[in-house]
Amino acid sequence: MRLTHWTDYTLRVLLFCAATQKREKAPTVSEIATLHQISKSHLMKIVMELASNGLLVTSRGRGGGIRLLKPANQIVVGDVVRQTETDFDMVECFNHASNSCKLDGRCKLKSALQTATKRYLETLDELTIADLLPTAQQTIKPPKSLKKRP
Repeated sequence: MRLTHWTDYTLRVLLFCAATQKREKAPTVSEIATLHQISKSHLMKIVMELASNGLLVTSRGRGGGIRLLKPANQIVVGDVVRQTETDFDMVECFNHASNSCKLDGRCKLKSALQTATKRYLETLDELTIADLLPTAQQTIKPPKSLKKRP
């Protein structure tokens, strides 16, 4: 299974907010976009969705930014992936409406992939955003273009 860019970027936003939660100034969409070289407008859509899902709080204007609405240890990665991924149908026979496989019901592939998907999500359900944070030696540094100049 491969995560969409949307889910990947969603997790990056949550991780960055969690990693920088102790600093005085809230991170901004521009800061995260610059760090990860991602479109600012694309990230803005993700941030708005995270805010509507109750994971982020946003503030506009000077001194504005984004912050986690819940502690990082209460944001379950499996829940985030389920909210952002739209398709867990690994093969055609998972979808009854569009299935044209002539082997459906007679091979074991569907069952094996269903089990694998279930275990994949169970593994992600055991992790929180806090579990994925870098160690103290691996802290996230702001991109050079955002560092204050003397």
